Amino acid sequence: MRRFFGRLWRNRIGSIGFVLCVVVVGAAVFAPQLATHDPFAQSIRERMQGPTTAHWLGTDNFGRDLWSRILYGYRTSVSTALGAVTIATLVGGLAGLVAAYFGGWTDRVIMRFMDVLLAFPIILLAIAVLAVLGPGAVNTGLAIGIVYTPIFARLARGPALTVLSWDYVAAARALGAPPLRIMLRHVLPNIAAPLMVQVTLSLSTAILVEASLSFLGLGTQPPTPSLGLMLSDSRDYLLLSPWTSVFSGLAILLASFGFNLFGDGLRDLLDPALRNAAA
Repeated sequence: MRRFFGRLWRNRIGSIGFVLCVVVVGAAVFAPQLATHDPFAQSIRERMQGPTTAHWLGTDNFGRDLWSRILYGYRTSVSTALGAVTIATLVGGLAGLVAAYFGGWTDRVIMRFMDVLLAFPIILLAIAVLAVLGPGAVNTGLAIGIVYTPIFARLARGPALTVLSWDYVAAARALGAPPLRIMLRHVLPNIAAPLMVQVTLSLSTAILVEASLSFLGLGTQPPTPSLGLMLSDSRDYLLLSPWTSVFSGLAILLASFGFNLFGDGLRDLLDPALRNAAA
């Protein structure tokens, strides 16, 4: 672990992304300790103020503190994105392993179904799922997880086909090892690296998708703090007080940019070809 973090710290892109991820996740986890005000408390007298010593980032149209709401908005975005990517990794990764191991009609049915899901744009498919499930943070995470499942299925299937052709996997089959043991013990560890990279990159885009759905009114519902919802509510007050739009937009950019950079750095560290080229 020390050796890995040493290499990560020498990678400029990965180290910057890692620091940004730590900041974003830390803000989400410690939001109650870092918040200076109740994120739900309204004050009509203090509505649409700019940054002051009392309100570090100003207030919104209801007089709620922006700093505190952004911290709790990070909690909503990160938890939704983590839940969605976890669902996609487990379901999609298992589907890809099963398709690669059994092949034949099992492979064709599973992967053609994944191709059908991939044929739809991410936002449109997520909106369609939410139209069935209804709006809300939990349903948003489930919708994003469904949308991202085929990505992990295809990513797991390709390397799994290569690993299944290796001699020690054939030996395990000859010894009578059950399929689940072969997939989890012999195949999964060898394809974990690309899945880990995809997880970090998917967290970046999942935060953007969650913010987009909340902006459209289909994601997190008020009064729960959400960065996309804050950005949507501030559209009517851009000329009077642009602070809500500016700071909520920057918060979304920081989170997405951090996970994206960390994913790029992680790919450089875990890909043998890129690591040898850098060396």
